[in-house]
Amino acid sequence: MEIPSEWLWIVIVSFIVSFVLAFGIGANDVANSFGTSVGAKVLTLVQACILGTIFEIAGAVLIGYKVSDTIRKGIIDVRPYNGTEDLLLLGNLSALSGSCLWLMIATFLRLPVSATHSIVGATVGFSLVAKGADGVGWVKLGMIVASWFISPLASGIITTLLFMFVRKLILDKENQLKRGLILLPFFYGITICINAFSIFHDGSTLLHFNKIPLYGVFVLSIGLGVLTAVVVRLFVVPWQRKKIKNEVLAIKQEEGEGEGGEKKSLASGLDIEIVVPDPVEKLQEGEASTKGHKLPAVDVINGNATNGSAGYAKATDTAKVFTDPEGRETLLGEKELDEKDDKKVEMDMQKGRDEIEDKPETKQLFSFLQILTAIFGSFAHGGNDVSNAIAPLVAVWMIAHEQSVAQKAPTPIWVLFYGGVGISVGLCVWGRRVIKTMGEDLSKITPSSGFCIEIGAAITVLVASKLGIPISTTHCKVGSIVTVGRVRSRSNVDWSLFRNIFIAWIVTLPASGAFSAVLMAIFKYAL
Repeated sequence: MEIPSEWLWIVIVSFIVSFVLAFGIGANDVANSFGTSVGAKVLTLVQACILGTIFEIAGAVLIGYKVSDTIRKGIIDVRPYNGTEDLLLLGNLSALSGSCLWLMIATFLRLPVSATHSIVGATVGFSLVAKGADGVGWVKLGMIVASWFISPLASGIITTLLFMFVRKLILDKENQLKRGLILLPFFYGITICINAFSIFHDGSTLLHFNKIPLYGVFVLSIGLGVLTAVVVRLFVVPWQRKKIKNEVLAIKQEEGEGEGGEKKSLASGLDIEIVVPDPVEKLQEGEASTKGHKLPAVDVINGNATNGSAGYAKATDTAKVFTDPEGRETLLGEKELDEKDDKKVEMDMQKGRDEIEDKPETKQLFSFLQILTAIFGSFAHGGNDVSNAIAPLVAVWMIAHEQSVAQKAPTPIWVLFYGGVGISVGLCVWGRRVIKTMGEDLSKITPSSGFCIEIGAAITVLVASKLGIPISTTHCKVGSIVTVGRVRSRSNVDWSLFRNIFIAWIVTLPASGAFSAVLMAIFKYAL
């Protein structure tokens, strides 16, 4: 059917607003996929934009073919709009506009928020004005509110366990390269397996993935994971070993042994790289004493350390002992250590951990893994979040063409492509704002912790979506970043920024709903 002339302006304006909304999603929501990779210096911002453009559009077209009915017809009951299709058209235009306004405001403030929750709030907002509270799915809304807490907690727990596993088996060991290469096939295999399952299960109708039975999905996913692990073991591991050793050798030759008679050493235990003046008077064995004056906190703590001038420190698992040039000992970490010194010690310990995780061999081991998980995340984001976000536009197009609220026709692929292009433009033009928040400002991220964040969040989203729990990818990523940052060091998280982000999550539903409701009221009573 042709679009009635009196509805044509609604369709045209909806396409314009939806592109701006897609722009906002690209500038805000896509930071989920590439923020940690950029923050860990694995990808540059330009590289992230290029990869994001390719895989967001590919995901939207290939696996976003079946747009979620939850947004278009699940949050509100569309049946009461039979005979008043123009009201539903105006409502969807209001939802697009309200969500767009909120996303642009959040992006300007550098706050990562959920595009899907923004659309849900805007949809509820126009429905309350148009038909009152009767048609709203309050149970689904209640589940979304619960997800504000479930998403970051669940993702944080899974990511933390994974990071502790990686730290225990690789990062805390002296032979990081050897151990890392042994586990590399497992990491690649599990990454491919998890992401393959998320794509195949209830997947694209265009690619007929939706016809694959559950056992077939398991066979395909596990099979691809095992095949990947074998290929990595036979070909990637020898190549990585040779490449990493050559790079490390080149770095050592460039840096030498240091300057001014100082000699770098790397102790185990707390994983802190230290600089020990040579010569140095060693601390005698025996119990530590807390007598003597308080001294400035040592610069580095791990077995041996110095306060930057003179003296000698020795660390145990529970205490840090400092001996000044006059032989006085101070036990750091006890109650008498003031807050300033304690914070300095913590910062120095964190600096050493960063140096361990930023070692060339460690970075190389996890860098490509993190890029791989970011690409999968971008592809999945294009197929899921993008489809939900442009659902009001799809609804406008279908209702206008069918002149019915039923919306039975399949989603046109070109509409999904249109949304994918808008998202890519937003990522390239304005995406650096939220990417900086996710990748740099909220917490320090290294390739190893970034990989754990990506996989932990992906597992959480996959399991929750299959259980029917509507959680947000944004909330999962933020929860993972914060919890891993806290595990790495209590001073490694910007808690004031996290507070602002959490407030933005809570405000998203009512804010986008309020914008949408105001616009719907104007359309309903002014037109």
